[in-house]
Amino acid sequence: MNSRVTMALAAILLLGAIFVGYWGLVLSRQPAPVAQAPIAPAVSVENTAAIAEDQTRQPVVVLLHDVPPFTALTAADVTVEKLRSAPAGSLSNVDQAIGRTPWRSLSAGTWLNDESFSVGGTLARMIRSDERALTVAVDEVIGAAGQLLPGDYVDVLLYLRQDASNPQQSAQIVLPAMRVLGVGEQYGLTNDGQPATPALSTEDKLKQDQRRLAARTVVLAVPQQLLNRLMLATQAGTLRLAVRSSEEQRLAKYWAGEKQSSAHLDNANSQLFQFTQLAMGSGPKTPSSSGANAIARPAVEIIRGNQLSQQNP
Repeated sequence: MNSRVTMALAAILLLGAIFVGYWGLVLSRQPAPVAQAPIAPAVSVENTAAIAEDQTRQPVVVLLHDVPPFTALTAADVTVEKLRSAPAGSLSNVDQAIGRTPWRSLSAGTWLNDESFSVGGTLARMIRSDERALTVAVDEVIGAAGQLLPGDYVDVLLYLRQDASNPQQSAQIVLPAMRVLGVGEQYGLTNDGQPATPALSTEDKLKQDQRRLAARTVVLAVPQQLLNRLMLATQAGTLRLAVRSSEEQRLAKYWAGEKQSSAHLDNANSQLFQFTQLAMGSGPKTPSSSGANAIARPAVEIIRGNQLSQQNP
């Protein structure tokens, strides 16, 4: 091979080396392609928490607006809201409420249960079948200085002055452990455990508390057997309400279904007209029989209203 051919091959190889070097330099300057990760849908922490919380809530049927009594509910009147804990006995489906007729006025936002469609006013739904709700007039002294609250238990005391119809002044407990249903316009719970009056704002509650302090009436739950006794006591003399201790747990026992024994009620009612016998001193004396050999006979009690006299046959 001559020198010319050798020089030509060397030139070609040199040019190829220059081209390869240049091309490698160009490729080294370009950024390497980065593999893109799949784009996941953006889910915030708040949305995740809201979804998890929604799954734990329970459906409750509530009213969308005020409903007057004796008006059948329609689909436009109710909706379903999810609460953290459903009230006991509440309806969970609108089909359970549509077509039913409430017997009293219901306000917007009220959750519905079977009691929403039961007959009876506020007081009628706060007592049992063997009780009666009776209103007693009070003042600042009689009503425990305005500190009575619905749910308290009180003893009803009677004071009788000495006068022509009452030989001796006396004081006694005519009705022990009566449950307070309401003070003025403030009432407690109904038999289903719900507030008898709708929830109030902070401002309205303050106004209600002020009216309660100045209330002139107290509503008591009186056993039917003692109803006449309380009525006579209100007309016979001066009443006082003595508040009993909450440590007795009487309200808890009431809600647990415990009732006063019939023997206790009969014992209290047995002294219905005998107010004059409960004075601090001795009551009316039986006239003595004359003669040393006279035979003692039992006296006969004669009752006229709240007056008691004894006569021998």
